[in-house]
Amino acid sequence: MQKINYGKILDDKLAELKKSGVKPTLLLHACCAPCSSHTLLYLCDYFDITLYFFNPNIAPESEYIYRREELKRLVAELGLDVKIIDEDYDSAPFYALSKGYEDLPERGERCQRCIEYRLRKTAERAKYLGSDYFTTTLTISPHKDCGFINQCGGKLAEELGISYLFSDFKKHDGYKHSIELSKKYNLYRQDYCGCVYSRRARENG
Repeated sequence: MQKINYGKILDDKLAELKKSGVKPTLLLHACCAPCSSHTLLYLCDYFDITLYFFNPNIAPESEYIYRREELKRLVAELGLDVKIIDEDYDSAPFYALSKGYEDLPERGERCQRCIEYRLRKTAERAKYLGSDYFTTTLTISPHKDCGFINQCGGKLAEELGISYLFSDFKKHDGYKHSIELSKKYNLYRQDYCGCVYSRRARENG
């Protein structure tokens, strides 16, 4: 089966928007400041962006708050007119969906269930807000399954009747650029995905 080039799909969409002169609204799910850095700069000329910080997988709560505040600092220092919506910390839904999958490695079914849940909540919030599109910064990470993320987003778009912005933000050296921006703005770069299981895997080597 031919691999889908989600980076090209995004580039074609951006070219289409540039030609039309239309600047639609986008609800962009953000996992952290480093992943958001390149993504925001790449998209800000084409969309009216609202960031959505919804990550019940992150633990402990102090880590959640730190990542959220770093995201707010990044937006302020970039000087972008971007609103940030964040939810109160509640890790219970993540532990519920992870039950029975605790020992699976990253990119396994536990991760997929977590990503699907966060994308679903993003899509639902986007529909509630009347956003034209929704998407996530997660495709910039080389540790995440870009194909799964986009397939999941596409299915949710069909289910809920809202447009999903297909992406692979690693393209055009996006991940490298995010590292450079993290150094420039002295952003906190976590060494585990966010959940207690990914942290345990990292600590155990």
